[in-house]
Amino acid sequence: MNFYLGIDFGTSGARAIVIDSDNIIQAEAQYSFASISGTDLAGSWRNALFSLIGQIPQEIIKEINAIAINGTSSTVLLCDADGNPLAEPILYNDGRGLAVMAQLKAIAPPNHVVLSATSSLAKLLWLSQNSQVKSKNYYFLHQADWLAFLLHGKPGISDYHNALKLGYNPETLSYPDWLQNLPEISILPQVLAPGTPIAEITVEIANKLGLTRNCLVCAGTTDSIAAFLASGANSPGEAVTSLGSTLVLKLLSYTRVEDIRYGIYSHRLGDLWLTGGASNTGGAVLREFFSDNELECLSRELNPKKESLLDYYPLLKPGERFPINDPNLTPRLEPKPARSVEFLHGLLESIARIEGRGYQLLQELGATRLTHIYTAGGGAKNMTWTAIRARQLQVPILPSAHTAAAYGTALLSKSQLDGLS
Repeated sequence: MNFYLGIDFGTSGARAIVIDSDNIIQAEAQYSFASISGTDLAGSWRNALFSLIGQIPQEIIKEINAIAINGTSSTVLLCDADGNPLAEPILYNDGRGLAVMAQLKAIAPPNHVVLSATSSLAKLLWLSQNSQVKSKNYYFLHQADWLAFLLHGKPGISDYHNALKLGYNPETLSYPDWLQNLPEISILPQVLAPGTPIAEITVEIANKLGLTRNCLVCAGTTDSIAAFLASGANSPGEAVTSLGSTLVLKLLSYTRVEDIRYGIYSHRLGDLWLTGGASNTGGAVLREFFSDNELECLSRELNPKKESLLDYYPLLKPGERFPINDPNLTPRLEPKPARSVEFLHGLLESIARIEGRGYQLLQELGATRLTHIYTAGGGAKNMTWTAIRARQLQVPILPSAHTAAAYGTALLSKSQLDGLS
């Protein structure tokens, strides 16, 4: 029997899923980061990785052929020649790169995805000014890169999903000339296509975890792309909307679309492009005003066929990324009607309008025409909201086949045998 392991490192915890040759789940494991304490973040990741694999039944572990790992985009760390972290990792939402934005703008082309205080390249430049990052014996790795290294033992290897915000060009499959001139170029990782086999696991890891010696470790991906892979979307024009705390849109397209003015960038997915953006609106705003029980009961009361005339821009605080990229955009939550059901209707309608505006903008900028939307995240369970969105978007809306990013990463680990990267 052939099994394939996908491991997802998200923001609140980690999860592992094993699938078989027919893509059927055979085992699952979870690890909560709520138990993490102290300052050794990388050490906590290591413990989580080995804990997840250790939870998988031995009769399945010994039949695993390949492993892939996803991590949060732009979570990075600096390592020595043996892959040991030299300092605490810098998390995805850490904005210390703001201090090097002037330098970054002088290096990168206008309108480039790296022109963000939280990009991997911004963090690298910050490290260059605040540590001995110029040593050729160091490695600059993403979270998924380092976790995979713990299994295969070869530092300095990444994938072109994680490396996008480092400046890697997934169209030419190379670091661009403007990046080649940086003194830090020597410590940047080698970049492979996601799902590409890197190496077999080390003998030490095989013995420690009970894995077969010829189990392959494959290049990984980011958590959001893994969730897209899990959804079942696979044709140009199909999209995935994640209705979690925020609103994230990803549209599979024949063409690459990038425009930092609107917070839009594209990841390569085989011969296609996964284009989209993330809005600050979403479920976190709903939870600010309603409990889960209230959301459920009030949603049943309202009529999704009738459009709410309330025109909100639901945000918890000023600032928006997509489809309007304005750090000072003011939340609009007035007027607030006396009846809670009318207020909820206005919020759901307004978030659906923002979703529609986002997909419209992607298409206006050249992305493939939208045909279907798969929905993931907690908001996918709200059938009233789904009906409102279907009316606004005028395309079929379907539930994701699977919602766990670890499932998408398991498919990625299997793709090296199927030829589907």
